[in-house]
Amino acid sequence: MGFVLFLTFIGLILIRIPVAMAIGAAIILTFLVSPFSDSLYIIPQQILEGVVKPSLIAVPLFILAGNLMNAAGITDRIFNFADALVGHLKAGLAQVNVLSSMIFAGISGAAVADCAGLGAVEVKAMKERGYTPEFSAAVTVASSIVGPLIPPSIGLVIYAFLAQQSIERMFLAGLVPGLLVGLFLMLYNRIAAVKYDFPVQERAPVKRVVSTGFDGIFALGAPVIIVTAILTGWVTATEAGALACLYTMVIGVFIYKSLNIQKFWSAVSDTMITTAVIMLVISFSIAMGWLLAIEQVPQTLATTLFAITEDKHVFLALLIVFLLLIGMVVEGVPAKLLLVPILLPVVDSYGIDRVQFGVIVQLALLIGIATPPMGIGLYIMVEVGKVPFEKVAIAVLPFLVPLIAALILIAFVPQVVLWLPNLALGP
Repeated sequence: MGFVLFLTFIGLILIRIPVAMAIGAAIILTFLVSPFSDSLYIIPQQILEGVVKPSLIAVPLFILAGNLMNAAGITDRIFNFADALVGHLKAGLAQVNVLSSMIFAGISGAAVADCAGLGAVEVKAMKERGYTPEFSAAVTVASSIVGPLIPPSIGLVIYAFLAQQSIERMFLAGLVPGLLVGLFLMLYNRIAAVKYDFPVQERAPVKRVVSTGFDGIFALGAPVIIVTAILTGWVTATEAGALACLYTMVIGVFIYKSLNIQKFWSAVSDTMITTAVIMLVISFSIAMGWLLAIEQVPQTLATTLFAITEDKHVFLALLIVFLLLIGMVVEGVPAKLLLVPILLPVVDSYGIDRVQFGVIVQLALLIGIATPPMGIGLYIMVEVGKVPFEKVAIAVLPFLVPLIAALILIAFVPQVVLWLPNLALGP
């Protein structure tokens, strides 16, 4: 039965059926060929039970916060401050690109929002200053991967729900790896600057650094306020989503005066559509997980892997390769929803911490948005940067080296992930 489920799902994905519909169709077909085909009423029960969870309220709240930030023009201020701060370095605007994503990550928590919001600003500025369109698009896609690691992160909220971990712990676990990925990308940019003749700009005067800092201080304060509120226990991670929305509306309406009713409604509309899609995928995936549990697929997989190797490090290496391959053809949220319930018992049997596993899964699947052929980030940059897909796909390949290097470090050095949450919340 599990074979029919996966074969149907992968087949529908390959012919470009929307993910939610592919999962739903695979579930129904599997039920029809199963011994309990007369119990189809179980499917809507599982679907409804799957999404009636308080922790999932954080998902639409953080999506709305990111959309409001884009609507209020916060991205321009973030980019200008980052440009004044590091624009004079070797590969200056490439470094600005990464730093902007690291700052924006503390606001939106979504790679797609980074590509679509900051990407338009970054690619335009880089092309105007002499960078090739394909390199500009490639570094933008690669840097957007930082977003869903640094808190708040929609992907980590979903993983916390699936793995029964606290959202606060997952947020803290993603912070150091997120900064590490950003630093690895900046190191690659510095190395690439030796090979390529990147334009060089003068160091910004202190006055410009200060003025752009003051102009964007409220935007820059958003991630600080959100993370501090969670760490001090003033709000839960879910309540932090509401706080982020409120904060964004206040500065957008009263400070920057850039958020009007039309932009607000557009942000709300985009949030409703995105949330509906995500919740549909989650609900169908919960039903699929129930099916797999009945078939004891996780237990069978654990037994099979133990027969191959009992060494945790060999398993981690196999896991990384497997997740990278999955990320190339399936988007992060549905992949996580399908794989996490299956892999958790296996991970537990190897003695790997679930929090560390969550960050490994998050980063490995995120790399997929920058990887051909299905990388959604590449398609966004084709539209935003007006660059042919083939050129972006080739230009992004060298950026996979620092990204995978960071993933390997996170997988084989657990303290990179666990140090901060253990320090703040206890082991």
